[in-house]
Amino acid sequence: MKCIEITPPADIQTCIQLPSSKSICNRALIINALAGSTCRPENLSDCDDTRVMIEALTHMPETIDIMAAGTAMRFLTAYLSVTPGTHVLTGTERMRQRPIKILVDALRSLGAQIEYTENEGYPPLKITGKALEGHSLCLPGNVSSQYISALLMIGPMLAHGLNLELEGEIISRPYINLTLKVMKDFGAKAEWTSDHTLQVAPHPYHPIPYYVESDWSAASYWYEIVALSKHEAVVTLPGLFAQSPQGDAKVAELFEQLGICTQREGNSVTLKKTHPHTDRMEYNFVNQPDLAQTFVVTCAMLGIPFRFSGLQSLKIKETDRMAALIAEMRKLGYVLEESEGSVLEESEGSVLSWNGTRCTPDESPAIDTYEDHRMAMAFAPAALCNGTLRIRNPHVVSKSYPRFWDDLLTAGFHITQL
Repeated sequence: MKCIEITPPADIQTCIQLPSSKSICNRALIINALAGSTCRPENLSDCDDTRVMIEALTHMPETIDIMAAGTAMRFLTAYLSVTPGTHVLTGTERMRQRPIKILVDALRSLGAQIEYTENEGYPPLKITGKALEGHSLCLPGNVSSQYISALLMIGPMLAHGLNLELEGEIISRPYINLTLKVMKDFGAKAEWTSDHTLQVAPHPYHPIPYYVESDWSAASYWYEIVALSKHEAVVTLPGLFAQSPQGDAKVAELFEQLGICTQREGNSVTLKKTHPHTDRMEYNFVNQPDLAQTFVVTCAMLGIPFRFSGLQSLKIKETDRMAALIAEMRKLGYVLEESEGSVLEESEGSVLSWNGTRCTPDESPAIDTYEDHRMAMAFAPAALCNGTLRIRNPHVVSKSYPRFWDDLLTAGFHITQL
């Protein structure tokens, strides 16, 4: 299936069972394994990222290929460092271009035995697990939170625990807090001891039954669908916890600016249009980078100028998401600008903005997905404004939301394979 054409329905009233949170799944799977549990957590996602993690932890082959799963690469690098045996950890060509030196250097300073098998600073990695005696680390706070989470999760396994100091501006703090929450669920003693310091005691995990909630990142595309719908749209999403530790639960508050109300009932939410949207949107996505594509497309299609900062991590995701957004939005007739944020505000990082400038759109636009699941899912709802829209290589959604296209069909969209 190399290309599909999406045609939207006139009205949308549907109930969608979202995939479970892959962020929680992958943390729970690593911690569950470190706890020595013989049972898997419940309600695991069937996405690629979680599947490769399950396969790796279940079979532990000599060569572990995590394909395009960046979270699995970072988490397994730390996990294998404290797990007996020697393994080669590798992935897709793009994964072998994504830097991992900061994490490897940190683990080596704790005593880990890790070698680069090809290019210095990049996967594949040859890792020989052993007991680690180191216990103190200092990292820049603006590194990927997945590096920090990977180190925190093995903290209880270290002989003297882990003291982790983060210098400067800390990005993606909600993801660090999510990691601490799951660690504590499994019995770890881990906490912030100051605004920039984390302490993990050498106190082992213990096995527990664990249920994974639905994914707020996946919910963002249904918020977008309701926002872009020209007529009535009511979408119910069960399995989203009101007090969710997921950073992307912020999507509910942010979409209030775009005229979408979130009605909560137990562990379920219903999305409805309620009021006019803002005339302009500004937000720093440093703590929710995975929501950026959703809001770029939504705001532009609604004609809302925006300035979104804190996007520096988008350049090293599955693709350079900044460049991809600029290229694909131009196909729809929108001219986006990339810039650097204020030097006085470190967290501003990279900025993507739209001031209302338009260009001639492609006559029959076909969105390229760049091997990036979020490009496909963020652009698909634009069909509601465009009438129809083509998406190339739509299979990429399997990375986080394999049933996405089936769920669009459930909601009344028509999808044709070309």
